Amino acid sequence: MELATTLKSQAVRSGVRQAGINPNHWYAVGWAKQISVGQVIQVVIWQQAIAVYRDANGTLHALEDACPHKGVELHRGKVQGQHLVCRYHGWEFNASGQCVSIPYLLEGQKLPCAQARSYPIQEKYGLIWVFPGEAAIAVDHELPVMKEYAESGWLQVPISGHFQAHFSICNENSMDVFHGFLHENLQGWFNPRLLKLSETDHAVQAEYQVSYKGRMAKFLGLSERADQVTTLPITVEYRYPHYQSNLQGISALYLMRLPVSPVESRSFALFFFRIRLPQWLLKGLEPLLQVLLERFVLMKFLSQDIEMMESEQRQYSASPQRRYVEINPAIIAVQRLIVRQFERFTQSSSQTNMNGHKELDSVVSRSVAVPQHSFAPDEQRSDRPDSV
Repeated sequence: MELATTLKSQAVRSGVRQAGINPNHWYAVGWAKQISVGQVIQVVIWQQAIAVYRDANGTLHALEDACPHKGVELHRGKVQGQHLVCRYHGWEFNASGQCVSIPYLLEGQKLPCAQARSYPIQEKYGLIWVFPGEAAIAVDHELPVMKEYAESGWLQVPISGHFQAHFSICNENSMDVFHGFLHENLQGWFNPRLLKLSETDHAVQAEYQVSYKGRMAKFLGLSERADQVTTLPITVEYRYPHYQSNLQGISALYLMRLPVSPVESRSFALFFFRIRLPQWLLKGLEPLLQVLLERFVLMKFLSQDIEMMESEQRQYSASPQRRYVEINPAIIAVQRLIVRQFERFTQSSSQTNMNGHKELDSVVSRSVAVPQHSFAPDEQRSDRPDSV
């Protein structure tokens, strides 16, 4: 559905800051290279602590980070073959979370019914992905498609982010091209215009027009000279729960959001740059260029964004009833989508539980992390003053 691109005043309700996640999606939880064979780490997806380990064969597994015996965190244990062993009493669990051995039981003695919840997990694009929702439907959900990942001629730069802010604040920042003003000392973009905006049940896509100038623009091939102004369209899409953007075949960004808690978020991003160098030379310079771009360019931009997002969170936490005004309809659409996905999950889970199926009880309780806001139908329309 096409939406109006007019920038007009709209009062924003704070309810989006109370929304939980829809866990029935794949979430990136870390870089695959950071967990070696025999290692176990803890990851957290919206207050669900999960122990991720790589077995002796190099295969990844994910179990709830709580031993069903005493509740001790399983990530404190050790990997033994294909199994994870609790550090406290040595109870051993297979990849499905079933207890398969207790070292102090007599031979032949029946094992107790002890089951740790397991999660679908996969490794792709150099990332670890976990599906924290209903395991049976994980196969029906796809990962983002990163076509540049397998194409030659692209410089790939991975970036991690950590924010003390609700994921909705972070998502709005990613959609908001109008905040180039913040990055003016870094030779960022300027004179942005919202050209197109569309919305579906699962995604919001915005096309902006932005201008570039400076040494960075020249390095990326946006202009021939540093003092030359180049104006180009950039497409930004929020396909719940992740982002991607594209700058006319010159650069691309895939940003995977990891909501940790109501006041903490992480992100794992893959930047792709089309560098005007021979392929053999680009390959040789790739490690150096990755470090230079991360340290001296991308992290500087990110640091400025983190400062603003965490400031926004502090103000909300101090005064959650404060009213705000937004004029970018793309932000309003993102807020609608976040609320819609959360409500869709809680409503379907409630219906499932009413029918006598309790499998998702723990997921729902963690997703509803703070008191729910009541969203009346008219609060979800962007053409009303109180749209979200």
